[in-house]
Amino acid sequence: MSDDRKLPTMNLSRRALLAGVASIPLLAALNTPLMAQDFPTAAVNTTGLAVTDDTVKVGILHSVTGTMAISETGSVQAEKLAIAQINASGGILGRQIEVIQEDGASDWPTFAEKAKKLLVEDKVAAVFGCWTSASRKAVLPVFEQYNGMLYYPTFYEGLEQSPNVIYTGQEATQQILAGIDWVVKEKGAKSFYLLGSDYIWPRTSNKIARKHIEKLGLEVVGEEYYPLGHTQFNSVINKIKLRKPDVIYAIVVGGSNVAFYKQLKAAGIDMTKEKPLLLTISVTEDEILGIGGENMVGAYAAMKYFQSLPNENNQTFVAEFKKMWGDDIVIGDVTQAAYLGPWLWKAAVEKAGSFDIDKVREASPGIELTTAPEGYVKIHENHHLWSKTRIGHARADGQYDVVYETTELMEPNPFPEGYQ
Repeated sequence: MSDDRKLPTMNLSRRALLAGVASIPLLAALNTPLMAQDFPTAAVNTTGLAVTDDTVKVGILHSVTGTMAISETGSVQAEKLAIAQINASGGILGRQIEVIQEDGASDWPTFAEKAKKLLVEDKVAAVFGCWTSASRKAVLPVFEQYNGMLYYPTFYEGLEQSPNVIYTGQEATQQILAGIDWVVKEKGAKSFYLLGSDYIWPRTSNKIARKHIEKLGLEVVGEEYYPLGHTQFNSVINKIKLRKPDVIYAIVVGGSNVAFYKQLKAAGIDMTKEKPLLLTISVTEDEILGIGGENMVGAYAAMKYFQSLPNENNQTFVAEFKKMWGDDIVIGDVTQAAYLGPWLWKAAVEKAGSFDIDKVREASPGIELTTAPEGYVKIHENHHLWSKTRIGHARADGQYDVVYETTELMEPNPFPEGYQ
């Protein structure tokens, strides 16, 4: 799985689609795509999935309406780009991928309902979807009951490992602990104010952050949560100004980010002065598009991917993403992680020689992409990805400058000792 050969020259339309994956080391990215006749449907689909001699159906399940649409739209775009590229390169086991898209509508019961439809009625071979941990928790029993496979792209709190999920985003030790360690070492931070939206991911993440901060002998001077969609943050901003923490540790999610960062600036908190410094694990370039770069400049974010990464693979990916979705589009951490999902699924299917969920699951550990936009990634036995952690410094134009990255890939550890 580590072949770096380039695709052959093709006609313009196909070359445009494929340029973004010209060196991704997958079987279909070689000169001879796999042919369907070599993989009879009766052999590659023994469990009644929506697989024919010519096509395979998959689901995309994200919020394209409601407060989470600001964050999840990029994931839909990334997944559709990857699928278009895979189809243009010959498909998967010689079959074209057909997409059935459902809208979770920023409502967790709706996510569960749509997940059941995709698995039971549509019989899709894989689902790429969810963003919030609340939506993932809502669909998890459905995937486990009906033995589906979910590729989940969002950085999250960890403390979970399902045989029916491949987690393409970072878990807590790869994002939360590394980010706090950086701000303590590089910025001398000693006090923190924890802030988040009121659901499982921010609450659990801040629980992990608090334990780590206190383990380092440092202080949490405040902790507040607000409902998704909340737009009045002046009260907590006044508390922050009163308590003067070294760091505002922000896990505000979705549309609430727009109000929070605008009100923070209006209250006279200039993040470029770093008094206090703001460190977020929830604001990617996608959210800044809505917030406005002028309201975010000077903040720091702990992620594994930023659009500004200078490597050749990322530059090609960004160009192809913009070619498909428009020059004004931006690409955040979760969007890139969503892009990996279809490619990791394809690699596992072709390694297994089957679309059957159990065989895909068995084939997944060890799958690697040496030229993912973020760099080399590999699926761990715990279904999370080995990846690097990076710190970005927000610019006025809505992009991040990468000011730090771990030297080595961080091994995913969704159940860190002492943080459960």
